[in-house]
Amino acid sequence: MLSGKRVLLIIGGGIAAYKALDLIRRLRDRGAEVVPVLTRAAEEFVTPLSASALAAQKVYRDLFDLTDEAEMGHIELSRAADLVVVAPATADLLGKMANGLANDLASTLLMATDKRVLVAPAMNVRMWEHPANQRNVATLRGDGVLFVGPNEGAMACGEFGPGRMSEVPEIVAAVEAALVAGPLAGRHIVVTSGPTHEPIDPVRYIANRSSGAQGTAIARALAALGADVTFVTGPADVAPPQGVHVVQIETARQMLDAVEAALPADAAVFAAAVADWRVANSAMSKMKKDGSGKAPALEFAENPDILATVSQMSDGRPALVVGFAAETDDVIAHASAKRLRKGCDWIVANDVSPATGIMGGAENAVTVISGEGAEEWPRMSKDQVAARLAAKIAEVLS
Repeated sequence: MLSGKRVLLIIGGGIAAYKALDLIRRLRDRGAEVVPVLTRAAEEFVTPLSASALAAQKVYRDLFDLTDEAEMGHIELSRAADLVVVAPATADLLGKMANGLANDLASTLLMATDKRVLVAPAMNVRMWEHPANQRNVATLRGDGVLFVGPNEGAMACGEFGPGRMSEVPEIVAAVEAALVAGPLAGRHIVVTSGPTHEPIDPVRYIANRSSGAQGTAIARALAALGADVTFVTGPADVAPPQGVHVVQIETARQMLDAVEAALPADAAVFAAAVADWRVANSAMSKMKKDGSGKAPALEFAENPDILATVSQMSDGRPALVVGFAAETDDVIAHASAKRLRKGCDWIVANDVSPATGIMGGAENAVTVISGEGAEEWPRMSKDQVAARLAAKIAEVLS
């Protein structure tokens, strides 16, 4: 797929630099020529010999290499590539890119290039969330720099959150999407994610433990394959993915309105954990104890069934509708019955009983149920589940 394409790979200094070696191998497996550039800090984590051996290319390290500079090496390097990839893209490299600094070979190449640049950020969660870094990210996005990740997960420093570099298959997919039309190019896909919040009064609400991590990963994976993604999300713990159209809602009724407004679509993936019920008599002001010891009488009304509504549309139904079934017992039986009852094409079933750690966790173990049967997948990261599901969707829509 990448035959004849030349990728200039700038490897930044971070613990995730080891993934860059696998990235070289996988890009070459797809036919790409990879030219590695190591920063001084990167050499603390991977050796030039390793990168050179995997790339079968000379590794470039020093801006003031006289042999190369006699031929204006940094200009040639930056413009001979079809794509410049920075992985890992440290906070330092992002800062240099955003502010036009060029005091080493890597930053000079990034200033001199006339090609598209794809970055895979990797840093501590506090560094990623720091206002200065977020300003730099916003500047780079405005300049047209492409981003893949970062993902949320455990880090070498022991903390957990956004900042973990995307896995190599995700970066490869992003490279392919940047260099060639992905298998989902021209396809519009709606993805729902996160919990919904159903108000009791202006202060309190009914919710669930969904983090939104799986839906976010799915939207990101579909976008990496070239899809135009509309991402309808409740108040999730994780940030929405980049490169998609984000619609933020709170209640189930708002989510249904947003989904209907986003149609028509080629496919819809309903990964949100939508509240089945809402409080029909929610208060306009904060409920207070009156000293009587009596709890307020809450009246419940059933929320709209978004999955069933879209699955059973007579006009404008997406060609592929995928639902999720989060169950705590008899998972396959309940999920299979749900697929038939709702009328969707696939149900992605998972066991979210407390012992699994899946609800709100970093991993998932799913079974994809269709009219052809049940396909059980091994437990893996939510990003890996998303990539596999996106590839399966692409097979159907291609």
